[in-house]
Amino acid sequence: MPEQSPLDLAEGDPFGPHNLPYGVFTTADEPGRRRLGVRIGDHVLDAGAAAHALGSPYAALLARPSLNPLLAAGRTAWRDVRRALTAWVTVPAHRPDIEPLLHPLGEVTLHLPYEVADYVDFYASEHHATNVGRIFRPDGEPLTPNWKHLPIGYHGRSGTVVVSGTDITRPAGQRKAPADPAPVFGPSVKLDIEAEVGFLVGTPSELGRSVPLASFRDHVFGLTLLNDWSARDVQAWEYVPLGPFLGKSFATSVSAWVTPLEALDAARVAPPARDFPLLPYLDDSSDEEPGGFDLRITVRINGETVSEPPFSSMYWTAAQQLAHMTVNGASLRTGDLFGSGTVSGPEVHQRGSLLELTWNGQEPLELSTGKRTFLEDGDEVTLTAWAPGPDGTKVGLGEVTGRIVPAH
Repeated sequence: MPEQSPLDLAEGDPFGPHNLPYGVFTTADEPGRRRLGVRIGDHVLDAGAAAHALGSPYAALLARPSLNPLLAAGRTAWRDVRRALTAWVTVPAHRPDIEPLLHPLGEVTLHLPYEVADYVDFYASEHHATNVGRIFRPDGEPLTPNWKHLPIGYHGRSGTVVVSGTDITRPAGQRKAPADPAPVFGPSVKLDIEAEVGFLVGTPSELGRSVPLASFRDHVFGLTLLNDWSARDVQAWEYVPLGPFLGKSFATSVSAWVTPLEALDAARVAPPARDFPLLPYLDDSSDEEPGGFDLRITVRINGETVSEPPFSSMYWTAAQQLAHMTVNGASLRTGDLFGSGTVSGPEVHQRGSLLELTWNGQEPLELSTGKRTFLEDGDEVTLTAWAPGPDGTKVGLGEVTGRIVPAH
């Protein structure tokens, strides 16, 4: 009986030909040679070698050690390469060329698949923002006056974006509780997670020209899971009046896989209803394509599920975030990454941060490894997600994992 091909996937595999996310990998025999790969089932296809074997005009582009050249090539190239990849893994005649170029996922090392240019993080969940407002302003309005008029965000540190599996060193900094007479310095005692989705920019834009809502697909290549680690005690003391700084900049973890937007066409949904008309550059009420994505996220700590945030509930869409980010003329660069902000739903079990899940430590989580208000050294956090795909399939979004190690 012939051995089953890695291309013969089980029915319903979330990493089937309808998905084909991109990553970068190395093998044990060539640890110094990074290659662009595409996930199919529980294998990784060497995309550059496949393109060379089948005479693709994009062979040189796919033979690079990073996703950035493909990102910069633009939407036509993204579409053409995806169509070619789909044919390579589905047409039986290609199997003799493709099968030798498949590597078992468990035998490769995955790397950060792109070089991050700029990093911006937003604050786009009404449920998250409302919870945070109620925690810190219990006697006032939970949302600030500007929140429903514009997507609030901050510029982060691109150099500390790390790939899934990278240990996260507990950050140190200044902190001052309200009752403390003076600030103290030391390791954060309120280390938190933020379950997010990141969007990766491919095509750059010209300095001085904004990117309208309708141009979102021309500039954004795909999305990835993202965990915006946060030192809440450091953040609380430093953020007035200029916002997050050291409480955020020590690390941001992303998945090793980037899912192309085209793989998520079946997951597009309308965002929540607006309370009032938006300014024209943010007004998506007449857009033919809905701006939201139906992504189902799961948050686990030490293997135990603690939250299932729904991305479909996000008030501000990625297209609106991109439009706002560039409306002042700020230019996009290939490799720009922007995060959605913490994803939280209306229910307690849908909150995307420990700040909300434990109500700033007042209501600890009960885990088999003990109670948790915030993260302890040794804790491992994993985000996974899937989205509805074509014909009832699921599109897997990979995972992003990080383990907390003690401060130096």
